[in-house]
Amino acid sequence: MSEAVITPNPDDVMLKCLDLDSPKSFFLFAGAGSGKTRSLVEVLKKFKKTYAPRLRLTGQKVAIISYTNAACDEIQRRLDYDLTFSVSTIHSFAWSLIQPYTQDIRIAIQQILVADISDLHEKQAKGRAGQASLDRERKIESKTKRLENLPSVRQFIYNPNGDNIGRDSLNHTEVIQLAAEFLMHKPMMQRILIQAYPILLIDESQDTNKALINTFFEVQQQHSAEFSLGLFGDTMQRIYMDGEPTLGQSIPPEWEKPVKPMNYRCPKRVTKLINRIREQADDQQQTAWDQNEEGFVRLFIVPNTEGIDKKRIEQDVRTQMATIANDTGWNDDLSEVKTLCLEHKMAARRCGFFDFFNPLATVKSFYTGLLNGKLRGIPIFTEQIIPLITAHQAGDKFEVARLVRKYSPLLNKGSLQTNPTEKITNARDAVEALSHLWDDNAPTLIEIIKEIHRSGLFSLTEELNVIASRTTPEADTEEEQDNKTLAWEAALQSDYTQVEAYASYISDASGFDTHQGVKGLEFPRVIVILDDAEAGGTSWSYERLLGAKPPTTTDIKNTQAGKETSIDRTRRLFYVTCSRAEKSLAVIAYSQSPDLVRQNATEYGWFSEDEIILLN
Repeated sequence: MSEAVITPNPDDVMLKCLDLDSPKSFFLFAGAGSGKTRSLVEVLKKFKKTYAPRLRLTGQKVAIISYTNAACDEIQRRLDYDLTFSVSTIHSFAWSLIQPYTQDIRIAIQQILVADISDLHEKQAKGRAGQASLDRERKIESKTKRLENLPSVRQFIYNPNGDNIGRDSLNHTEVIQLAAEFLMHKPMMQRILIQAYPILLIDESQDTNKALINTFFEVQQQHSAEFSLGLFGDTMQRIYMDGEPTLGQSIPPEWEKPVKPMNYRCPKRVTKLINRIREQADDQQQTAWDQNEEGFVRLFIVPNTEGIDKKRIEQDVRTQMATIANDTGWNDDLSEVKTLCLEHKMAARRCGFFDFFNPLATVKSFYTGLLNGKLRGIPIFTEQIIPLITAHQAGDKFEVARLVRKYSPLLNKGSLQTNPTEKITNARDAVEALSHLWDDNAPTLIEIIKEIHRSGLFSLTEELNVIASRTTPEADTEEEQDNKTLAWEAALQSDYTQVEAYASYISDASGFDTHQGVKGLEFPRVIVILDDAEAGGTSWSYERLLGAKPPTTTDIKNTQAGKETSIDRTRRLFYVTCSRAEKSLAVIAYSQSPDLVRQNATEYGWFSEDEIILLN
């Protein structure tokens, strides 16, 4: 009889890698519900007992990067806010690296601006007269002004959670780009990084910007004897398009690769389902922690005919699930059930912000910003206009004054150096003029932006400023206009209630969320909606995943070339959503070919015949 193979405890493997005298790098596979954060915290607590005094003497820290502010706050709380550890988002960490190097930033931004201006001039020479031409002229003017102001910038500023539209500000893309370039091409920057942080741990590494993650690989390779890079993640849960698609295959062979195979979140039936979903992607499988908790899964298939009442159907699913799972929570308030949609626009229709969201969703580079609410231009509404109007309508003068002092250029330090009383009066008048837009009905967003542009109450982004400064727009072909400005122009035709609904949605105040928005979260009862027709995208397709439609020509070519396909992306999204369920899971598939969906769902081994319900 052969001896049983003893698998090393992944926490012990990680702790051994964090030996400051003999560091080693690792990639921890942490599937859905595997207790990744708990492992991270427990390993660091043990690490602290041995190495914290030494790090304090040398002025060093362990850097921990997590994807969201909420995740950072949770890790800090569990670590008792110990100063041995520096916990931040990737944007905050990147900014901390480059912030002191004003002259290097200046040179790099100068090169970017010169290239942008040259490109705009080239388009201007080829284009024809019209609104697009006027918009390009304003952008050339804006970028030229920024270029001329660069020499006078004493120090660049950046807010990881804001719009960053001041003349001395950097935007989110610039910060990540500059951090990657500096680390890759400036050896001194690498030395500074490893001297400050001999250990760098990256959570959700599969979704970290690929340029930056590959740069960290380079730093580790050059300094492996004194620098430990630890990556936590699961390539099956890669959601964002700017992540490294080959991360799982690009781990150096000398790295440790511990695995956490236990799923502490999902019951047995849900764990079995997600194991089958990922079988065609890799060989990673999980075991449910609680073998006594079976759980429930059901697939509801609905013919996707015109005019069907999806709200009624989804309520009917809740009613049926309450009976199937013997769980009245399915019939309680919507907060008891989390409904997950493929795209924001699916939730937008249900929550009332489709006209605002849909035009912006057409711009690929806007995608990630729409998922997290940080797209340039959105914080002006969510962090400034909405709170200001809410406070003004409630008669909260102190909150109004606080918001204006914080955000308005009318009351910044430079402005108040001359005629402060007049400036305060101007700011008060600007608030009153803005609030009058709500005297009758909710104004359109373009009316709000034009009033802010007139009064100067808040600073506007480049696109919003271009649109607000228009007087008599001329019609252009869509090809002639800049797609970003065009998208904002369409979104701003919606009224204020839509951006209010959007703000509520991204703050998780609704019963809906997207596949992208819930990674790392868990809910007792989950509904997953599969509806390609309503999502309207091309990057994913549940109909193709479920075999109701054939792969596209591009999918076939990508498969032959070993590249990612729309089916691969959809499988990952389906895995992420199904793996959120702690007790019971309902999947609603709206399909043009319901019989094929039913046949393939059973052939794939995802659902049994008695778990599939046809609805009309």
